[in-house]
Amino acid sequence: MREKEIRIGVFVCHCGTNIGGSVDVPAVVEYAKHLPNVVHAERNLYTCADDGLTAIKNAIKEHKLNRVIVASCTPRTHEPLFRSTCEEAGLNKYLFEFVNIREHCSWVHMKDPEGATEKTKELVRMGVARATLLEPQEEMRIDVEPSAMVIGGGIAGMTAAKTLANQGFDVYLVEKEAVLGGMLRNLYRLFPTGEDSLESLQPSIAAVEEHKKIKIFSSCELKEVKGYIGNFDVTLLREGEEVSFKVGTIIVATGAMEFEPKGYYGYGTYDHVITQMQLEKLLKEGQLKKSDSVVMIQCVGAKGEGVSYCSRICCMVAIKNAMLIKEINPDVNIQILHNDIQAYGAEYEELYSKAREMGVRFIKYTPESPPSVTMEGDKLKVEVYNELFGEQLMLGADLVVLSTPLVQHQGGVGVSKLLRVPLGKDKFFFEAHVKLRPVDFATDGIFLCGTAHGPAEVAESVSQALAAASGAGIPLSRGFVQIEAISVKVDPEACVGCGFCVEMCPYQALSMVNGKLEVIEALCKGCGTCVATCPTGALEQRHYQSNQIISQIKSIFHPVVE
Repeated sequence: MREKEIRIGVFVCHCGTNIGGSVDVPAVVEYAKHLPNVVHAERNLYTCADDGLTAIKNAIKEHKLNRVIVASCTPRTHEPLFRSTCEEAGLNKYLFEFVNIREHCSWVHMKDPEGATEKTKELVRMGVARATLLEPQEEMRIDVEPSAMVIGGGIAGMTAAKTLANQGFDVYLVEKEAVLGGMLRNLYRLFPTGEDSLESLQPSIAAVEEHKKIKIFSSCELKEVKGYIGNFDVTLLREGEEVSFKVGTIIVATGAMEFEPKGYYGYGTYDHVITQMQLEKLLKEGQLKKSDSVVMIQCVGAKGEGVSYCSRICCMVAIKNAMLIKEINPDVNIQILHNDIQAYGAEYEELYSKAREMGVRFIKYTPESPPSVTMEGDKLKVEVYNELFGEQLMLGADLVVLSTPLVQHQGGVGVSKLLRVPLGKDKFFFEAHVKLRPVDFATDGIFLCGTAHGPAEVAESVSQALAAASGAGIPLSRGFVQIEAISVKVDPEACVGCGFCVEMCPYQALSMVNGKLEVIEALCKGCGTCVATCPTGALEQRHYQSNQIISQIKSIFHPVVE
């Protein structure tokens, strides 16, 4: 039931000079005071600072506000803060309205202060129009199964599983291979420490195998995952038999694979053209034959050749392996052909310098003039244009090693479909937000880490795994999750059961059961796609109701000021 009197408070933020530098904030405040139902308006230097938040809480009590509007910067980071401030003052957080006057106004009109000020007034007026029709909402609480599934038994998956198990949660670790370890099992030594890869894995493998809270499912395939955060029903396929269990959260750590450079630089044609991963195997098994000269070619298949991105770790892999070959045979000539060495951080820069001191030569070529590899007799010939000296070089080589990027594998694509989580344009798993939610999916309760997310070295994969385990452990520790009250609701009288909305819902939150539409509120993200699809208007989205949106739009054309 709507209150008889609507009392709105408007808080306009200077955001330092971000907004105040181009918008006349005092003029906007004065304008807001005369809008319908506004009983209080003020400006703050930084509304998100302690004094700004305190001003909101004090004004709610002093002026008996039952709606609050903050006109400031992005809601992505600040709306939760202002909502919780309203709650602390006893106001339902769904009676808060955010007006973005930075990205939507001051930043794009910084050279037109007068126009920016007038537009800000209009945005605030629209906010007031919607706020007048806001209604308090209640969030649904869902119990959470206190267990998790980690998909992938590499270093990232094992780290995540161990971290969650150490917190006391049951963990199901699912690995498609017969043994744990992932890609690291095939490497020789790690950079920058030079540690034996297999030896570095042993403590993690022993820890998860011996942990009482971790149940390992090796040689298993993921067959089906149903449900939502707190209540995922998982079915595995192991040796033709199904295994089922229930978990509250899921971590994806399915890893990546090396790009196979078929057709690049004689790979597959000449016996002595191999990849860095194949070189690792030769070094690991002590099978690398003594050579007089080795040429490594960087960015093979990367940066627009096979994939568009830089694989980030290939340069350090090449430098590490060049140094290992030099340690075995100090007289060998090693030349690394590159178009941009990526040795980020002081540690890797030091390794790069050390390789040069050992006699490893680095030759920069241009992407427009890449090297070419031919065979003359029993010797490989590599022709390259040296950009630094401006001359064409012909290098003899006993071995050519191609540095290729990590890419997504078919197993990862399959997991993406089963979990209904997205892949990015590079085919790696796509996080919810690169800065704010780097190890989360948009689907609640599912997290990611390691090279499933993109090329990463071991330390970075472990850091991501710890972050993902931390995120996955929060709902498990709490025992419940609250679902934001922005889900869709159905008018059964108006619904004709056409099912268009079910097909369009990107989150599988809708289903037809015995001819009737049902909503799984835990899956609904409030995107509004179904509402726009419904031909009969039977669907309405909580907190973004049609009358609220229409009122905003009408206020653009009817600038009523009391």
